[in-house]
Amino acid sequence: DKTGKILIVDDEQMVTKTLSMLLGLEGFSDITAFNSPEDAVLWVKENNDVNLIISDFIMPQMNGIDFLSKVKPLTHHASLILLTGYADKENAIRAINEIGIFKYIEKPWDNSNLIINIKAIFK
Repeated sequence: DKTGKILIVDDEQMVTKTLSMLLGLEGFSDITAFNSPEDAVLWVKENNDVNLIISDFIMPQMNGIDFLSKVKPLTHHASLILLTGYADKENAIRAINEIGIFKYIEKPWDNSNLIINIKAIFK
C-alpha cells in the first residue's frame, strides 16, 4: 500500500529533494518535505495523520531525536526513521529506546535498503 502520508525533514535541500524523488518513483504520492524541523513540527500539528516520518539527525535548529520526540506525541501511529551522517551507536540506542524509532539508517544510504524498510512500514 503506497497511499500513506510521508514527511521528510532534513536541513539539506538536496537530501529532501532526492528522497522525495526516490519515493515518488516508487509510487508514493503523498510526500511532504521540510528543511526546517521547526516548520515540520507546526505542519505535524495540523497533519497528525502522517504514517512515516524520516528525519535527519544533525540539523542546526534542533537535532533529529529532539524533533522526533516533539512530533511523536502528536501522531502516535507514525513510524519513525532517523538518518544520520555520523555512525553514533550511542545516539542510535537512545533514539530506539526513548522514541521507539523503526530504523536508524546511516548516510549515504543504500536506496534499495531504504525502500525495503519503507515498504515494510506500509504493508
